[in-house]
Amino acid sequence: MKRHLLAIIFLFFSTGLLAQSPALNVTVKGMVVDSATNKTMDFVTIALQDIKTKSAVKSTLTKTDGSFQIATKKGQYNIVLAFMGYANKTIALDSTVSEVNLGSIKFSASAQQLNEVQVTGVKPLMKQEVDRISYDVQADPESKVVTALDMMRKVPMVSVDGQDNIKLRGTGNYKILLNGKESALLAKNPSDVLKAMPGTNIVRIEVITTPPAKYDAEGLAGIINIITQKKGDEGYNGSVSANYNTVWGTRVNASATVKQGKFGFNTDIGWNTRPELSSDFFNQTDFFDPATGAVTSSIVQNGSRFSGRKSKYANAELSFEADSLNLITASLNYYNGDNTQGNSQFSVKDSDDVRTASYNTFNNGKSQYKGTDLGLDYQLGFKRNKDQLLTVSYKYSESDNEQFNNVTSDHGLGYNQPDYKQYNNSGSKEHTGQLDYVQPFKVLTIEAGGKMIIRDSYSDFSTAKLAAGDVFVTDPSQVNNFIYSQDVYSLYNSYQLKFTKYTVKAGLRLERTVIDGAFSEGGIAQRYNNLVPSLSIQRSLKSSSLTFGFTQRIQRPYIDQLNPFVDRSNPQYVNVGNPYLRPTTNNNFELGYSNFTKGSININTNYSFSNNSIESVTSYLGGDTTGTTFANVGQNKNLGLDVNINYPITTKLNVNINAEIRRVWLRGTYNGEFYSAAGQQGHVFTYTSYKFDSGYRVGMNINFDSRYVMLQGTDNYWVGGSLYVSKELLNKKLNISLGVNNPFAKFNKLDFRTRTRDFSTTNYFYNYYRAIGFGLQYKFGRLNANIKKNQRGINNDDKSSGGRN
Repeated sequence: MKRHLLAIIFLFFSTGLLAQSPALNVTVKGMVVDSATNKTMDFVTIALQDIKTKSAVKSTLTKTDGSFQIATKKGQYNIVLAFMGYANKTIALDSTVSEVNLGSIKFSASAQQLNEVQVTGVKPLMKQEVDRISYDVQADPESKVVTALDMMRKVPMVSVDGQDNIKLRGTGNYKILLNGKESALLAKNPSDVLKAMPGTNIVRIEVITTPPAKYDAEGLAGIINIITQKKGDEGYNGSVSANYNTVWGTRVNASATVKQGKFGFNTDIGWNTRPELSSDFFNQTDFFDPATGAVTSSIVQNGSRFSGRKSKYANAELSFEADSLNLITASLNYYNGDNTQGNSQFSVKDSDDVRTASYNTFNNGKSQYKGTDLGLDYQLGFKRNKDQLLTVSYKYSESDNEQFNNVTSDHGLGYNQPDYKQYNNSGSKEHTGQLDYVQPFKVLTIEAGGKMIIRDSYSDFSTAKLAAGDVFVTDPSQVNNFIYSQDVYSLYNSYQLKFTKYTVKAGLRLERTVIDGAFSEGGIAQRYNNLVPSLSIQRSLKSSSLTFGFTQRIQRPYIDQLNPFVDRSNPQYVNVGNPYLRPTTNNNFELGYSNFTKGSININTNYSFSNNSIESVTSYLGGDTTGTTFANVGQNKNLGLDVNINYPITTKLNVNINAEIRRVWLRGTYNGEFYSAAGQQGHVFTYTSYKFDSGYRVGMNINFDSRYVMLQGTDNYWVGGSLYVSKELLNKKLNISLGVNNPFAKFNKLDFRTRTRDFSTTNYFYNYYRAIGFGLQYKFGRLNANIKKNQRGINNDDKSSGGRN
């Protein structure tokens, strides 16, 4: 941390000196190399330090070849080198000469960054069904000591990247459900909620790679369905837990279930606060001459960014079983999150080797997200067959998101705009009605139903600029009220045939989508129909099974991708949505093998392709500004292999490997330029655990997530590891746990690259890496008879989840 603060101080002090444009009559140059590997090092901070005052008078960064050159007026100086994970190095300079060449400078690391290995269950955790694979979280003892997000890393075909983004088959284009239903808890950022939720709250996690016709057609890669604890028996039971983590902060959770006669009630509430933490970042964009390809100008930004979070959530469900054939269930989901975020950055622009800009900017922002779901389900059974069901469901959902940015500057060289404030208030309201009917026969089950979603979204945003007298005046050119409605009407019919060794499930879903939108620059009106087929076949063998699946999936753009709000929190890197996006259709084929002889082995191969896919794209906006948006520009092909092995070496020692490798082909044209990208990507998550007779359990893991193929560049890779220890007390009612994530490095570096014919951008930031956590969980209560649950309900999985790739 001291090294980071020193580097920031260097950059801050150098800003004033650059603005004064002194006579430059001392030049120092050299090259920085790693003392261990002898390789050159880029982006090392080089600062000239005044010998008497010990203050920095100027600073720069080494180039990609490790070289640097820095000039200032004559004086007595030291050169100071600073870089994450390296001990600061100071070199005295000869004040009698005007040009100093330090040659090759050896730079030594202060600590080695190491990796590790992981935790988990003691018995087979997987279940392969005809159209999905399930991970039994309750059978995994590590669920007592880690968060729900940590449990997601173990699920076949699911990975969590270095920024805690959840991906299914390497993409963010999937749907995530809670207990089979779209939930306000997971709508905005599922990783935030799952980080605040203990693993013990989850019963199982389903990956539905070939969703049957009863599910909405949205989600290109499939559906992740998280089933939480609902078991409640005559009487009551519950648990309370508290955790502290040096990075994720404090987490408190309580759950309870009560069953009395015909009534049943269960609830789960939680609260999480993450302290405000800051880390360093760096951005550099080189602009090219269109004719020659030569660099004409460059802008470099570095500084620190900060963020903090407070959130709370609640689930509640009340059931009334009037008799054996009539069941009414009411549910509530609620989530509220308050975030603070911002940055302090120093920007420098050079054009044709001439310094044209040098200034500091500061952003202090905040945002609030809240969401609520209210649901009511009525289930009617029939005397002649307990599996014959008619279900009528209604659901109301509301979400709101408020965002505020306050951007100020020291108005140094080349910065010509006033301070400004940005406001954006967006959200949606939706009403959903659904009817489902299930008719079972001896070997055949027929399902049919219909659904209607009426969804209205909005986004009101404005920018107010500082005028005379410290008054902020709204800029009429940066005001917009975006109104967007998306109504979906659907009918489905599916059939399942179940024989001794074969199970076949096939269906069709017809969807009619009606879209209308209005904003200051125009309006949109789209009408389209989709007929979505699905087919799943499972062949059961002695202790294994083979599965085949085919389905089409639709990606409909939604408010986060459509919103025309122009985010100018960083004036040089603008983000904006695209209200003209159109839906994408994806075709998925898969073939899987599962074996449960000892432990479990699941191998799945899959191929998918889509045209006109929605991709994140960046373009040159003029001056020193680039803009990122979404566009229907991609042709996407994906060939993947997923392997999940859970193997009990002994009754106490268990090993699990969750791995994926994919070959990706991307093609697309944007702004008249053709892009083509192809390559491999994937992840590996291995964990092992050992249980002692005394009630102790220890485990460790290794997690690797590769760079991912993108249309205009690449993103980061990361390697991580964790160590856990837990102890059961009081007849297994109390569990105490201690965990350490990535103990050998405080930060990890996540870097991203984008290249077009107009510019090339490199940016990276340091993410908090090392974390130490302590947790307590206590269970109480006594149980006798299960609460009856509705077997059908509303699943609003038709909206795009977004995400990278």
